[in-house]
Amino acid sequence: MPLPPSSAPRKIIHTRSISLDGWKREDGLWDIEARLTDVKHHAYVLSTGVRVKGDALHDMWIRITIDWHLNVLDAVGSIDTSPYPGSCETIGPAYRQLVGLNLARGFRRATRELFEKTSGCTHLTELLNSLPSAAIQTLGSEVDEIEGAVPGQKPFQLDKCHALDTTGEVVRRYYPRWYCGELEAASDTSSSKKDDWPVID
Repeated sequence: MPLPPSSAPRKIIHTRSISLDGWKREDGLWDIEARLTDVKHHAYVLSTGVRVKGDALHDMWIRITIDWHLNVLDAVGSIDTSPYPGSCETIGPAYRQLVGLNLARGFRRATRELFEKTSGCTHLTELLNSLPSAAIQTLGSEVDEIEGAVPGQKPFQLDKCHALDTTGEVVRRYYPRWYCGELEAASDTSSSKKDDWPVID
């Protein structure tokens, strides 16, 4: 369902676009690429000059390479367009520090610490928050939705959002094996941690 109409006449001022693509590589790994762009719908005066209507104010990229266990094996940051040319884009190499992190275990906390304040780019760091869920969606393409990553183990997506509550109607209808009803769910301790990914050895 779309949003309801605005309660007042209006004109568009700014568009921020964030896109994420998940790639399956021929070497058995996966790339997750994230891009952020900011565009003004009018001429915009900066201390470094005027950006004409429609020209990007920010155009920035992050790519990480991950394995099935969500370990970050490679990372690169790139800035094509920024408000302060010659300065902003020099921070890209700092994002190599993502290598060695795991997307499901403390990733967002670690990135806040690594790239806080002047240690990173605000917008590149913002992109990092979307990487774990994009990676899950990408690797999820390799998993049977009903059986899960490991047959016999509860599929990772159950009990991770409102619709997939194992006491609810959606699970009763589409995942009957894992439907447990309200009373049983309260005492269920078999669920994995919120951010865990079911590991396949």
